Amino acid sequence: MKPLLRLPQALRHYLLAVQFFTRLPVTGRLADWVGYSPAMLRASAAHFPGVGWLVGGVAVAVYGLLHAALGGGLAPAHAGTPLVWLVAAVGCTVATVVATGGFHEDGLADVADGLGGSAQRERALEIMKDSRVGAFGAMALVLALLAKVALLALLGRHGLAPTLLLLWTGHVVSRGWPLLLIRCLPHVGDTATSKSKPLADRIALPALGAAAAWCALPLALVAWALGALTLAACLAASAVAAAAMGRWFARRLQGFTGDCLGATQQVCEIAFYLGAAIALAPRAL
Repeated sequence: MKPLLRLPQALRHYLLAVQFFTRLPVTGRLADWVGYSPAMLRASAAHFPGVGWLVGGVAVAVYGLLHAALGGGLAPAHAGTPLVWLVAAVGCTVATVVATGGFHEDGLADVADGLGGSAQRERALEIMKDSRVGAFGAMALVLALLAKVALLALLGRHGLAPTLLLLWTGHVVSRGWPLLLIRCLPHVGDTATSKSKPLADRIALPALGAAAAWCALPLALVAWALGALTLAACLAASAVAAAAMGRWFARRLQGFTGDCLGATQQVCEIAFYLGAAIALAPRAL
């Protein structure tokens, strides 16, 4: 009975994560039932990959609908033209930006502006708090979106079903890696105003276990449908990206901010698709 009794509280934490990190409607009486407290937001961190289930679902739906509307088929041999894959990739990327309000993309731009704009730690943190987007942030956003769209279009050549599975799994797994930053690094943002301050306490191991549980099914499906090599390549690429981001933040900021978490999600998502594209690339005999 105890797990069943805990289910409503876990559902509240999950819905709070959805409310905090997306624009998907958790409002009205539902929002009143969910409630809010810093402790609840801290507990919701375990469900960040679960938010990826929803956002990835939106991406999958839009990619699939556009692919079908433009005449693409299911099999690689009938998957349509590269332009079909490109339009579907752009459409699903726009859909995820709308679904999240560009939350993670904003973090990436702020991090690029701060760490690109100053070698001094305090000045970099000050720049990151500025809502305006500078040259480094604009370049980072353009390059990140181009990389994401290009990789998703490239994956389309392998058929619709593998692409949709990788798209969904990339959104889920990329939301798990930032939790390791919370676990390993101190929070260095403005504690008085930072929205991520409730996440500053290092995440507990049971919460990391819950986050891993959210990732288990998507990863198992990738291994089953596309093979262990593809799974290993995706995980290795995204793990290297997460480690590089963590090392960068530790060296430059001596910790993380909420923007760092968003930037890490974006970079790890792109790296996941890159690993898949490399693993699935045809090899010359």
